[in-house]
Amino acid sequence: MKRLPDTELEVMKALWATGPDTPRALLEDRLAPFGWAANTINTYLSRLADKGFVAVRREGKSNLYTPLVDREDYQSFDSRAVLDRLYGSPRNFVAALAREGMSRGELEELQALLNQLNGGQR
Repeated sequence: MKRLPDTELEVMKALWATGPDTPRALLEDRLAPFGWAANTINTYLSRLADKGFVAVRREGKSNLYTPLVDREDYQSFDSRAVLDRLYGSPRNFVAALAREGMSRGELEELQALLNQLNGGQR
């Protein structure tokens, strides 16, 4: 898997939100806030298909688009890539967050997650 540019990631987010067999018109609607031309959206969809992120199926005169990569799978991959590239380890990442000032609630949420991942042990 490869990291996606922000523009292609926005197209994937729209596809994840709409699900399989999304018509082009619905995608254009979802992506309207970006102000992209139809040709630009088509270019992004073609790139995503070439990379194996999207399947394209012709139905009549229009194409239907289906995400081939799950949102959660991509998030896991991308999170690890960012972590490795910028911080080197989860500890360094959390330390950077802590330096910026985490609220007590955020710290408690993080501790609860760590406890859950650690099988409920403290």
